[in-house]
Amino acid sequence: MKIVKISAIWCGGCLVMNKAFNNINKKYDDLEIISLDYDIDNEEVKKYNIGDILPVIIFYQNDIEIKRINGEIKEQQLINIIEELK
Repeated sequence: MKIVKISAIWCGGCLVMNKAFNNINKKYDDLEIISLDYDIDNEEVKKYNIGDILPVIIFYQNDIEIKRINGEIKEQQLINIIEELK
């Protein structure tokens, strides 16, 4: 599974999610996590058609989007979603 995480350094919820993703990255070595910065990677971010709510977490299976989350969620919720989608 591939996860694209779009965040920004000025986004408080994104900073919280960064900590969760660091833990997730250690727990699941079979995930491909791509982190994009809303401001720095602006051209790449445009490809994902996101709105103004950050972070955006997009889950892919075989290069097909299977789930999208807008906004901060708790680490356990993220783990539950990963487990559900695997």
